[in-house]
Amino acid sequence: MSDAYAGVQASYGRCTRKKGFITRFYELLLDSDPRMEPMFSHTDWTKQNKALRRGISIALTYAGGSKIVERSLKEMADVHSRKGHAPVKPELYGYWRQSLLQAVREHDDRLTPELENKWAEALKKTTDFFVERY
Repeated sequence: MSDAYAGVQASYGRCTRKKGFITRFYELLLDSDPRMEPMFSHTDWTKQNKALRRGISIALTYAGGSKIVERSLKEMADVHSRKGHAPVKPELYGYWRQSLLQAVREHDDRLTPELENKWAEALKKTTDFFVERY
């Protein structure tokens, strides 16, 4: 990962070490828009939580310019494309980003405005990729 996102990766590590980070993210996401809750109605939360952790790691690595995760990112984007088994409409990715940023604000006591901006930038790179493959 490039140095530009090393701070984001460290922040993510701090968040995941605090109890409730992933759960809080999903609370925020499900409350963000009425279209969210039905999308998760048959979710195996144990699997989903693991997938999210992996997905965030991949997103941050991708944002940092690493090509090593490109295949994994394409697979995730395909799952969420209109033809995938868990399609996500492009306009919903803003809620995903905002929910994750709010969870980070609540779980990283070392978050600065600059670091939050880097988080937002990294997440947008990934969600833009998903929207392009929709």
